[in-house]
Amino acid sequence: MNTKTNVAFYTLGCKLNFSETSTIARDFQTKGYNRVDFDGKADIYVINTCTVTNNADKRFKTIVKTAYKNNPKAFIIAIGCYAQIKPQEIAQIDNVDLVLGAHEKFKITDYIHSLQKNEIAEVHSCEINEITDFQGAFSLGDRTRAFLKIQDGCDYKCTYCTIPLARGISRSDTLDHVLKNANEIAQNGIKEIVLTGVNIGDYGTGERGDKNHQHTFYDLVVALDKVEGIDRFRISSIEPNLLKNKTINFVASSTKFVPHFHIPLQSGSDLLLKKMKRRYKRELYTDSVLYIHKQIPDVCIGVDVIIGFPGETDALFLETYHYLNELDIAYLHVFTYSERPNTEAAKMKAVVPKAVRHKRSKMLRALSIKKRRAFYESQIGKVKTVLFEGENKNGLMYGFTENYVKVKTQFQKDLVNTLQRVVLTKIDEDGVVLFDWIA
Repeated sequence: MNTKTNVAFYTLGCKLNFSETSTIARDFQTKGYNRVDFDGKADIYVINTCTVTNNADKRFKTIVKTAYKNNPKAFIIAIGCYAQIKPQEIAQIDNVDLVLGAHEKFKITDYIHSLQKNEIAEVHSCEINEITDFQGAFSLGDRTRAFLKIQDGCDYKCTYCTIPLARGISRSDTLDHVLKNANEIAQNGIKEIVLTGVNIGDYGTGERGDKNHQHTFYDLVVALDKVEGIDRFRISSIEPNLLKNKTINFVASSTKFVPHFHIPLQSGSDLLLKKMKRRYKRELYTDSVLYIHKQIPDVCIGVDVIIGFPGETDALFLETYHYLNELDIAYLHVFTYSERPNTEAAKMKAVVPKAVRHKRSKMLRALSIKKRRAFYESQIGKVKTVLFEGENKNGLMYGFTENYVKVKTQFQKDLVNTLQRVVLTKIDEDGVVLFDWIA
């Protein structure tokens, strides 16, 4: 392809997908393609898919229609988790021309031989159990923070989850390569790195090199803390059984790792945790939250929870609700359970009606608003450091403190990607915090 070939990208799903899309986009650019916005007219549209929920599958079809509307002659490519799990299903969707699996997506340009649209999409997808290598990735230039991929795949067998089917076994980047990528991000002026993967606390499993000297997640955190040019490191979602006290202690003493943890719970019922095949009980989760608060003042703790899992009675739902209501956390990410093919949970009885799932999800989302408000109120009057983001939203700009309090002010271009000390003053009517500058 020549330098006049325009390519656009759209990412569905998690931070890991964003890191991979950004890396794939840079590869296109080094090979002479011109990257353009997805909303504009492109010759090629690449859609990085997600398949965590039914909604993610449906969303993909909407994005395809958008791309086709932007340019009916465009060559449309599907990559990502949905493309790996159901390549033939995607191939039947109107206007999709090429479907690439988990291994193939990192060499897309090798599969583009012409931009002639295909009546039925061409599919290239290996068996997921054949993938044992690790492909590093990080986002750059898309936003103020960079997402740095350190791990991929998962060896856990949670009964509701398709990720092992989409991404394969747990495997990690080498410590040296992670540090190399972190230094490259720093050289591009990025102030904050978010560590991402499928199961990042499992870092070191399957790492290339001497199997007798694997690095742990703790080793990685200690090494990254010494990287020059990065002001903040943020740990993305980490399993409660893999978040060790020594890691918490290190974060407490670090000037770079911020006081923010996102820890999946999924259910406050030990009975349901067992049915989900989670690797902990509620007591371990409680102990971890209590320990974090003891070591780190003003810490922000976010929680993932799944509502409507098979067998979740009214009593078990209320057990989760009351547990979360009493727990010292800052916000919830609420997922309404949806049946995924080829998972154990999809075959389970005592299915919760979808209307009941929806009602329970609304209750927990309301609880999340209450929790976030209470956390924000606890931070009023305190001095914090804000990293301001670059988007101008109707004359306003936003940023986040080290402990993930969202603030806003009038847009000022010279504040973008800068760290500023402020005192938090009040919560505005939209739930975002206002502040005063510190002279």
